[in-house]
Amino acid sequence: MAKETSKAVPAVPDGTPLVEKFNLPRTIHLIPLNYIDGFAVRPGFYEINGATAIPGGVNFTVYSHGAASIELLLFHREESEPYAVLPIPQNYRIGNVYSMIVFKLNIEDFEYAYRVDGPYEPEKGKIFDKSKYLLDPYAKAVTGQSGWGSTSPHGQHYKARVVKDDFDWGDLEAPLIPMEDLVIYELHVRGFTRDASSGVKHPGTFAGLMEKLPYLKELGVNAIELMPIFEFDEMQDYREVDGQKLYNYWGYSTVSFFAPNTSYAAGLEYNREGSELKNLILACHQQGIEVYLDVVFNHTAEGNERGPFFSFKGFDNNIYYLLTPDGKYYNFSGCGNTLNCNHPIVHQMIMNCLRYWVTAFRVDGFRFDLASILGRNEDGSPMNKPPLLQAMAFDPILGDVKLIAEAWDAGGLYQVGSFPSWNRWAEWNGRYRDDMRRYLKGDQGFAHAAALRMIGSRDMYADPGRKDASVNFITCHDGFTLWDLYSYNAKHNEKNGWNNTDGANDNNSWNCGAEGDTGDPGINALRRRMCRNAFALLMCSRGTPMFLAGDEFFNTQFGNNNAYCQDNITSWLDWTLLEKNRDMFRFCQHMIRFRQEHRVLRTNVSDGCWGFPDVSFYGVAGHCGGYGEHDRYVGILFTGGERGAGPKAVYVASNAWWEELSVCLPELPASACWTLAVDTWEERPIEPSREWSGRFNIRPRSVMVFVGR
Repeated sequence: MAKETSKAVPAVPDGTPLVEKFNLPRTIHLIPLNYIDGFAVRPGFYEINGATAIPGGVNFTVYSHGAASIELLLFHREESEPYAVLPIPQNYRIGNVYSMIVFKLNIEDFEYAYRVDGPYEPEKGKIFDKSKYLLDPYAKAVTGQSGWGSTSPHGQHYKARVVKDDFDWGDLEAPLIPMEDLVIYELHVRGFTRDASSGVKHPGTFAGLMEKLPYLKELGVNAIELMPIFEFDEMQDYREVDGQKLYNYWGYSTVSFFAPNTSYAAGLEYNREGSELKNLILACHQQGIEVYLDVVFNHTAEGNERGPFFSFKGFDNNIYYLLTPDGKYYNFSGCGNTLNCNHPIVHQMIMNCLRYWVTAFRVDGFRFDLASILGRNEDGSPMNKPPLLQAMAFDPILGDVKLIAEAWDAGGLYQVGSFPSWNRWAEWNGRYRDDMRRYLKGDQGFAHAAALRMIGSRDMYADPGRKDASVNFITCHDGFTLWDLYSYNAKHNEKNGWNNTDGANDNNSWNCGAEGDTGDPGINALRRRMCRNAFALLMCSRGTPMFLAGDEFFNTQFGNNNAYCQDNITSWLDWTLLEKNRDMFRFCQHMIRFRQEHRVLRTNVSDGCWGFPDVSFYGVAGHCGGYGEHDRYVGILFTGGERGAGPKAVYVASNAWWEELSVCLPELPASACWTLAVDTWEERPIEPSREWSGRFNIRPRSVMVFVGR
């Protein structure tokens, strides 16, 4: 390394003085230009993490608390060995931050990684290894991942690219849809269009999903929740079982928190990685659809001590992960390691990451996988006021962003209804799923629980600030599809290769009389009606409804309730079922529209009307003040004065019994009348017709919804 001392004012290699090139203070001459291995360098911008293109070169900033030294490695594109190794000078280090500008680097000509040297003391959690190539924790793009199924196993020699962010978002504003008005549609980017039946030009990609936006608009959903799209290694735990290739298909094992999965792009995006995803988000916003990311901050793809070593382990293993006193990995995630979320360094990285996705990609919300881990202390114990969760709740950049917690973890911490919120966090309501499933299949004594879930789980979210906290769902990626929920009594995960030991056993499902596919027309008719019942009650419940992609046309996973590894028709949507089951699509369309037309179903719009409170409960004999005398019948009256529509009432009648019931309608004033708007006994949506009063008969295992005006 030789210092450049021949010029009075330091200059970049093209001769332009640094003070002019970067508009820096004149005192910059106190820091002379250096050369390392023929590259002109100088100290960088310490507060800009990652690798960033600047005029004349690239700024590299990385940090490690325990490192003794760090080297920057430069690679030609797709080469496995570096063409340059640049030790970052110790005098370029401030605190624990190493920052260096390398001049005359064209971002399209290189990829980069690091090597970090330091102590090897496993019992203290320090496992520095200078032989390992390390991926920048702030990498905006990861190389070698663009071809699905083509990466080397275990993340060997991940490298990063510098991304140029020049995407034009125009002046379009974010949709900013209130929680009460949302209908969330959960989907897997690859599986949504991967099958040829999708008919898109770019199957399995962001572009393919964008081709389906007219379909989503027609269905009526106004938010999509994307299963993990952070860079992950689909080859992790790759296996072949009975000739079937099994991948890390779902992607719940993060490689890089700041980089989009390049295998989900239809084309190569060298140094503009994420452009296709940005186009998708922009197109969604133009259609009034919000985009949420399912994010995995509870663990990484590095696993435990037997797992790969490609990034965080090499920078500061004892900081990034929760470790036992003897240096082993706590496993509250069920995936080998647990991210040390409330350590200040990890806390800062997660916050920077969320801000990046909101500012650079205009993401509208996040669903946090196993979010209870985010509230654990460094010893693994739950915290009373977790600083990370509080920071997210009050962060200015995240001020309009939806924060949705999967409020449990694999370590036994279950916080549904009690997740630390500051009136800012919503929750996947697992109790809604469980109680509604048991009620719908006819379990005795669940009418009371179902009624509570349908009015917004007020027993769980009593604080007025949490009235929109419940995200209601009956199905999601994890478990049976809606069709399978009423086609199988037990899981059938044999193709996963674990002898059917994986996946949940408490599915609260019912096969309606035959296990799996059947030609019995009576059983199939019952299954279709059970699906309509579930969807109707989901759309007639207060809280934010969410359902799984494909449920609107009876998509099946053939009884697999843990299809995390199935990159095939088990997990891909079979779009031929849309035409086969068009009546279900129309029914779902109708129910979504019905929900949007009747605000009393979505929120408490007033204290009620016509002398009724905003919600009240009815049994088969009429108003009961409780939950009814029949433990398989639920009757709920929602009332309120709606803007521009005057007083309105919606009566939801649900019979989960296997016999017909005679039921009393709530008595309206003489100026109002009931009309029937929904009857799940019918295959197709009905047209409101005659006026109803007095008693009505509700047929076995069906739902009827009346509107009073």
